[in-house]
Amino acid sequence: MAVPKKRTSRSKKNSRKATWMQKGNVQATKAYSLAKSVLSNKSTSFLYSNSVSEEDNETE
Repeated sequence: MAVPKKRTSRSKKNSRKATWMQKGNVQATKAYSLAKSVLSNKSTSFLYSNSVSEEDNETE
């Protein structure tokens, strides 16, 4: 089993954590932006269908 030889410094640990958190923030921002554009019908890069089949609308 692989074991680190020495303890990782606090600054290196914090740097890696900040990078990891930043990647998550970027993805969250992109997802939120895409959701806003889809809801406002301005999306050009995301294809979806708004139509509902007639069979789903019948309640008989």
